[in-house]
Amino acid sequence: MINDAGRDISAYIHIPFCEHICYYCDFNKVFLEGQPVDEYIEMLLREMSLQLEKTPIQSSPTLYVGGGTPTSLTAQQLDRLLSGIAARFPMETVAEFTVEANPGDLTAEKLSVMRNYGVNRLSMGVQTFDDRLLKKIGRRHTAADVYKTMAFLEKADFRNVSIDLIYALPGQTLAGFRDTLKRAIELDLPHYSLYSLILENKTMFMNWVRQGRLTLPDQEEEGQMFEETILAMEKAGRRQYEISNFALAGKESEHNKVYWHNEHYFGFGAGASGYVGNERYKNFGPIQHYLKPLRENKLPVYDTESLTLKNQMEEEMFLGLRLKEGVSAERFERKFHHTIEEIYGAVLAEETKAGLLEISGDRIRLTAAGLLIGNDIFERFLLD
Repeated sequence: MINDAGRDISAYIHIPFCEHICYYCDFNKVFLEGQPVDEYIEMLLREMSLQLEKTPIQSSPTLYVGGGTPTSLTAQQLDRLLSGIAARFPMETVAEFTVEANPGDLTAEKLSVMRNYGVNRLSMGVQTFDDRLLKKIGRRHTAADVYKTMAFLEKADFRNVSIDLIYALPGQTLAGFRDTLKRAIELDLPHYSLYSLILENKTMFMNWVRQGRLTLPDQEEEGQMFEETILAMEKAGRRQYEISNFALAGKESEHNKVYWHNEHYFGFGAGASGYVGNERYKNFGPIQHYLKPLRENKLPVYDTESLTLKNQMEEEMFLGLRLKEGVSAERFERKFHHTIEEIYGAVLAEETKAGLLEISGDRIRLTAAGLLIGNDIFERFLLD
């Protein structure tokens, strides 16, 4: 891997353990019971040491602990993990430190541990406020658990909280979604992420769809849910700063912006992916496959991809266009030593004429119409 000494590199840290498996989830995860959790944490910290020795850094703008379910760890395990992270990273440079949590899993002791090591943001997987749908998608929490957790966080004066919602769920009606959206906004949180349900291979949902056991909202209903989300969030003062994300000014997810700005980040943990130098890499996913090389003091990377200049330009465009601010032409030229017009002049002209892109000063961005069919437009920026 290319040495990025002196670079600002963020980090994603994966905890693959869950107390239950949601029916739609295809992330790398395993049931918590019977797993070598303590050894996993020690080897995860070893991976950090090995990687940081190989690629020294001066700063790490964002850290993100995701899963799986990080709050399925005990307070003692969480303390060991976070203390190990704090010992290895230049914490004084970390502006945003996020941990994912599930409603009902968070305790005062776990929150205290997080705060002790500088965690300043929580991301909660709520998905819907409809208890019937929560059960149908394999979630164990209820809407009441969400309210209890939010009340607990408010009492603890921890307010930098984001929640995830999923729309176009099986059996979800437009009226039901409107109720979920209303209740989410009433929580008055600084950040919201809303994703349409994506059917992934090797999930229970995909199997059920193939068997004809699931009925999903049609495309028209799904589109209306998305459009009503944009309007409701705007009315509530939450600006859509990325296709699926809405926030108060200054409360955008800095870690996710690392991805969308096509910047570098480490991926630590089983199944995690990273981007360092001009290489993307992926770790072994199965727990024992991940642990084996680390026991021998070797990095657990099983696949690397060297990105050509064309690859990097493509990613700059289709990642950056997810943001409402769009892609900076000046930044593009500074990074790639080519103007954006040299590389994409014809595509920009065509999509602008079609009303799907707009160019304003330094910025190329999707229009409101373009946002609705973003994936189709992104394909236009593939160079080969």
